[in-house]
Amino acid sequence: MDSAFVGHVHTLRLALTDPRFDACAVTGALSVQPGARTALDEAAALAPEGSGPYADRLAAAVEAAGTTVQRPELGTLVAAVPATAADRDAASAAVAAVDDEAVRLRTAVKSRDGFFTTFFISPYSRYIARWCARRGLTPNQVTTASLITALIAAGCAATGDRWGYVAAGVLLLVSFVLDCTDGQLARYSLQYSTMGAWLDATFDRAKEYAFYAGLALGAARNGDDVWALAVGAMVLMTCRHVVDFSFNEANHDATANTSPTAALSDKLDSVGWTVWARRMIILPIGERWAMIAVLTAATTPRIVFYALIVGCAFGALYTTAGRVLRSLTRKAKRTDRAARALADLADTGPLGELVAAGMRRVPTYTAPAFLVGGAGAVIALLAAAWALPAGSPLLLVFAGLYVLAAGAAVAHPLKAPLDWLLPPLFRAAEYCTVLILAAKADVPGALPAAFGLIAAVAYHHYDTVYRIRGGTGAPPHWLVRTIGGHEGRVLLTTVLATVLVGRASDFPVALTVMAVFVALVVLAESIRFWVSSGAPAVHDEGEPA
Repeated sequence: MDSAFVGHVHTLRLALTDPRFDACAVTGALSVQPGARTALDEAAALAPEGSGPYADRLAAAVEAAGTTVQRPELGTLVAAVPATAADRDAASAAVAAVDDEAVRLRTAVKSRDGFFTTFFISPYSRYIARWCARRGLTPNQVTTASLITALIAAGCAATGDRWGYVAAGVLLLVSFVLDCTDGQLARYSLQYSTMGAWLDATFDRAKEYAFYAGLALGAARNGDDVWALAVGAMVLMTCRHVVDFSFNEANHDATANTSPTAALSDKLDSVGWTVWARRMIILPIGERWAMIAVLTAATTPRIVFYALIVGCAFGALYTTAGRVLRSLTRKAKRTDRAARALADLADTGPLGELVAAGMRRVPTYTAPAFLVGGAGAVIALLAAAWALPAGSPLLLVFAGLYVLAAGAAVAHPLKAPLDWLLPPLFRAAEYCTVLILAAKADVPGALPAAFGLIAAVAYHHYDTVYRIRGGTGAPPHWLVRTIGGHEGRVLLTTVLATVLVGRASDFPVALTVMAVFVALVVLAESIRFWVSSGAPAVHDEGEPA
């Protein structure tokens, strides 16, 4: 740092203490992480010449050598190295004119958030974050507190008593306040970590799905079986998120965007009230948790799930329809990286890989992946699972056709306009097959076991998404092969439902064994990765729902 530096303390925090970047600089200050130390040494050895502060010249030399130097947006904050006494007086006056702490608190809040979070949580949760920072608490501790609070809320809901439902609603809102606080604390104190990225990426879903289970257990105590609704809500939520992730990855580095639909969206964003309306109607996490909390306290679990499913289904249809229109009307060339990301999100196992390898040997095979492996195969499979009698051997034929179609769909790079729909369609096929077969088994424990299996598989899919978003690629391929891939699990579940039709009580046991196996394998690898030094030190800023 230059000894003549004049500026706000927070500008130095941004430049010198942010662990996410190998090199970071503001005027008069430069910091590097171990990954950029060699570049710094080489730049210093060259004794970069020129005018201006030495730290700035050094930063330019580091960047010229190929290391990206992050330069944070300062806004109204000041960072300067005055050359004259007059310049120093002017810089000092500019520093005095801006409240450093107010800026720090304001920037601790996400720039893009939902209506409920923005106006009902963040106005005070940022002060809770500051309180935590001043007492030495870490974002990971706050995240863990949020999880524990949500699990207690789920336990209260599981009592099935009115007091339990009221307490559950209150505690769920407290958990959400803490969930907002942990990210704000990370931004306020610049405490980003690999463990924090993992916890933040997975605990939201764990909390929400645990609460669903608590509601289902509470309803069962009062003689109302809502496990099918709980599973349906989880399936809908997970598929909706995969739509978001898949579309974003497919268009992450698209070379053009000439879609009139995107232009209309940008035009609507220029009208203030439409921004909030469009964020609210998709029922993002703040609005969703508020609705769940209020309805839990005031009504019954069945009503909670009805409202949740209807609201989330509308939000999913709205966002998916818009993205389909963008995909059909835009002129963009998708990259190999995007195609690789979609292939990873597809979660194809050994059976699908075998089919794909065979189809690549067919020179004339050019069928659209979305139509062959997506819509047609999924509709046929789910229609058969719904219409055929429980245990019908004919369902095995449809499951086999699904395996063939799923493999054929990924035989070539996924670069067609609608190929981003494949991952969510595969998720819908797998999750809904498990749900339908468990419901048709009509034996105690089948739907709770299906809930556990889908939760374990969904964790794997979320883990895949956040690894890709962190820039480290999908989980190792041995993991996908070990747990069978989506098509392998669909086939296995179908076989179990057919073979065990005469011993229906064994079907929940089989689903539970599958759930435990998938959970153990996936969690072990996930924990190993996220606590390793190779995991990305990131903090998610873009999760809308």
